[in-house]
Order: sequence, then C-alpha cells, then structure tokens
Amino acid sequence: MSDKSYNIVFLDRATIGVDVRKPNFPHTYKEYQETSQDEVAERLAGAEIAIINKVPMRPPSLEKLPDLKLIAVAATGTDCVDKAYCKAHGITVSNIRNYAVNTVPEHTLALIFALRRNLIPYVEDVRRGKWQTIDQFCYFDHPIHDISGSTLGLVGFGALGKSVATRAEALGMKVIATDVFDFPGKVDLDTILTQSDIISLHCPLTETTRNMIGAAELKKMKKSAILINTARGGLVDEKALLEALKSGEIAGAGFDVLTVEPPKNGNILLDAHLPNLIITPHVAWASIEAMTGLANQLVDNIEAWVAGKPRNVVLD
Repeated sequence: MSDKSYNIVFLDRATIGVDVRKPNFPHTYKEYQETSQDEVAERLAGAEIAIINKVPMRPPSLEKLPDLKLIAVAATGTDCVDKAYCKAHGITVSNIRNYAVNTVPEHTLALIFALRRNLIPYVEDVRRGKWQTIDQFCYFDHPIHDISGSTLGLVGFGALGKSVATRAEALGMKVIATDVFDFPGKVDLDTILTQSDIISLHCPLTETTRNMIGAAELKKMKKSAILINTARGGLVDEKALLEALKSGEIAGAGFDVLTVEPPKNGNILLDAHLPNLIITPHVAWASIEAMTGLANQLVDNIEAWVAGKPRNVVLD
C-alpha cells in the first residue's frame, strides 16, 4: 500500500445509515451530511477521492476539480455521474454491486403481497372502525388474489431480477423476463405487458429506458395487473400511470421510487391518495444487512483503487 496520503470527501453521508470503516491507507477524511450541486466544486477542492450516493457530478463542477481521480459511488446506479467526462479526463468511477440481492427482492414481494391482497385498504377500514360495525366475522369489500399461479413479468434480468425470480418461483409463480441481453427463455416487452399479472421493473434508468412504460404500454396490460417499480423513478410516465390507475386500466401499482426525489414540490402520484397505489420512500435497498454490505464494499473499492487494482469500475 502506498505511503501517499489521499484526501477523501463524502458529499452525502446521510444516505448511508450505518457506520463506514476507515480505509487502511494514509488519508484525510471529511464528510457532509448532504450537498447541493452548487456546493460540489467547493467541497471537493483538492480531493482525490469523492464518495457520493446521489449528488450530481456534472462537467460544470468536474472541470473545477483537477485533483479528482476517483468517484466512489455508494450505490449501483451511476446516472448521477457524467461518465463520458470522467472517462475523457482520467477519473475512475466505481460502484456497488449485488449488495441488494436480498433486500430489494423482499421489498418487491412485500409490495406484490400488499397489492394482490389489498392489505392497505383492509388495514385502513379496520382503523376507521368498519369491522366493528358489521354483523358477520369478515367482509369482502376489496378483492383478494393469490400470487401462487400468477404470472410475474420481469423487465431487467440481472442479479436483482434473477433473485426476484427465484423467490417468486418458490411461491408458485410463473416467471417470464426480458432484458437488453439474450438469455434462455427471454421474451419481448410486449409479451411481458400482455401476459403478466404482475410486472416488476429491475432495469437502470438510461435515455433508452426513460418513460419506457407510458400510456401505450399501460393499455397493453391486463386490467387485473399490477405494476411494481423498485428500480428507478423515470422508468414510468407518472402522469400516464395516474390516469391508468384512476380509470381502472390496471389494478394497482407499488413504487419505491419517483421521478424527482425527494418530492419536495409535490408529486401527482402522492397527491392522488389512491387505495390501489402504494409508494414507499426509496427504501427497498435499505435493510441494515444490505447497508452494512454496501458500506464495506464501498471502502473495499476505494482501497483496491489506491492499491492499483481497481474493482467495480464503471466503464460507460
């Protein structure tokens, strides 16, 4: 390991809810709980290593940082980083991989169970006292569907998609999947849309996938189908989704992500208060076990880069 001391700055420490160990090489370290885009250049001045989660790293900031050599992203998605600029200027970008193969699939299934069994409407009815007013032991205001025997369509069949598939099959679901790469049994998106009882998104947000589920795609889905998104906001046209939910074009949706996060200026999905829509605050990834693995891998990536053996490098 080199005797050189490296200047490390973590721009959005508040996004990781567990301890992060100190790297095993000489270094100085400073962290900020959160950082706006306007503060990036000032806070990273003189730093060789930047740790970020969701802070945008764009050319207007990067061009002011001649010392920056590594951007260690504390997440799998790297759409917040201008990777073309980094490649052209010799800045390595690393990310975290396969840390969420338990937590995201479990959250995905939790949303599926909640929607298929209408858990939220029944819980709300009980809280409002409705159960206490009826004359029989139960009531059937909200339809309940088994997930066993249903067809799950996965859009994205990487590590997370495969992990969801393993769990779904164990629960008696039929799984079909699509992705940009080929694999045995791959189907096209139209087949996913028309045949699935449940569609779950597990793909990155790119210019190709932005709004990949819009009004036309929603119209192709079964009226009894539900849509799950624990991947990235922006994959689904939120206005089109709202209309589909209101009109009964699809039966429900469970989202852990929104196009703009946090939704400080409101969001049409949040404002709708629909019983067939569940939104959680981007926490599918955030089990204690997953965050601990992420934090360890983050430092592993930094130590490997300093040792001259970079790992988990994002190439494009």
